[in-house]
Amino acid sequence: MFQRTHIRLTILNSLVFIILIGILATVIYSYAGSRLYRDVNNDLLEAAEHIAESGQHRPPIQPNGLPRGPRDPRIALLIWNEKNELITLNEGGTVFADNETKFRPKELEMLRDIEAEGFHFRTIAIKVHHPNFGVITVQFARNITSEKDMLKTLLLILVIGSSIGSVCAVGAGFFLAGRALVPIKKAWQKQQQFVSDASHELRTPLAVIQAKTDLLWRSPDSTIQDKAIDISVISKEGRRLSKLVANLLTLARSDSDQVEMEKKEFLLSHLLKELIEHYSEIALYQKKELVLDAPSSFFFIGDKERIHQLMVILIDNAMKYTKEGGKILISCSQTSHSVLIKVQDNGIGMEEENIPKIFDRFFQVHKSRTEEAGAGLGLAIAYWIIDKHHGKVKVQSKVGEGTCFEIIFPKNQKV
Repeated sequence: MFQRTHIRLTILNSLVFIILIGILATVIYSYAGSRLYRDVNNDLLEAAEHIAESGQHRPPIQPNGLPRGPRDPRIALLIWNEKNELITLNEGGTVFADNETKFRPKELEMLRDIEAEGFHFRTIAIKVHHPNFGVITVQFARNITSEKDMLKTLLLILVIGSSIGSVCAVGAGFFLAGRALVPIKKAWQKQQQFVSDASHELRTPLAVIQAKTDLLWRSPDSTIQDKAIDISVISKEGRRLSKLVANLLTLARSDSDQVEMEKKEFLLSHLLKELIEHYSEIALYQKKELVLDAPSSFFFIGDKERIHQLMVILIDNAMKYTKEGGKILISCSQTSHSVLIKVQDNGIGMEEENIPKIFDRFFQVHKSRTEEAGAGLGLAIAYWIIDKHHGKVKVQSKVGEGTCFEIIFPKNQKV
């Protein structure tokens, strides 16, 4: 499955890199050509403009009475009569004389490239009225062979560089495709593990309910009192199943961002006091001490229901792993920028290497270390609630000494 995706991503990445390399090479070649020919074009246009302007009066002339060319030795002057016959040229004009047909002007006042005997020239021609020769065509030719050779060398370098770059692009595309697939593979594995663990957790209560229900069907004459234990087990597993499904639904919705936080200002101290009152009887029954240390009037901006759910998860977790005679301390404080909530117990604790894993779904340190078995989803939901409130959580724990959850929320939540 991932191999095909890897190949497709490699091809896509490679094409993107190759296209970018091609565009970059084209831009470099075009810019270099423009820069090389800019001075050539300017020299020819200036020479033609100078002759055209002076031709209205009396152009610079040679001893033979013909117009004089520019002082730039790289520019040759060619003069054509009304019959388009070459009547004069500068010294060293053998190439022009031997290739008169190629150089004969065809268009006026336009730049034109000509190749003759392996040399390259750029020319421009204009018509001028001469008192002795009538209407003549003055043509300027600039040798651009060196510019052409330079561009050919640059083109060769760019082609070779682009070819090497394309090969490297395939390798880079393969590497980047592999890197891009890493989180996808991890997410896929987590999803597979999530489905597997959820199926296992759902199967257990369903199997118990099915077994107890079958026992009830075998004794149709029995009274409720006779089967009270079986009915109690069915009821207990039903509640456990309902809680598990609700947690799974919460996590599924959180993954798809379907759950929105309704953040409002509320009394956090009042919420904590209500929770302590609710759990105090349970703690008394279990011979555990539950203590709250919080200001009497403490406001917080957040989703009250989700914060309530968060505290229930943390207090349940502390109660579960604290033995008889143990103590659970819930404290709350604030600074100018943050709100700090601590849930600390002196229970059984856990190994340090397990701390980074406790917020993973279905992770449980040791099921055998507590009489109350859970599904391992509570802390995953707690972490999601903390994250949605832009908070951070720190966990400190030592085996036999207890565990402390420290949650820091920014004071100014976005409503």
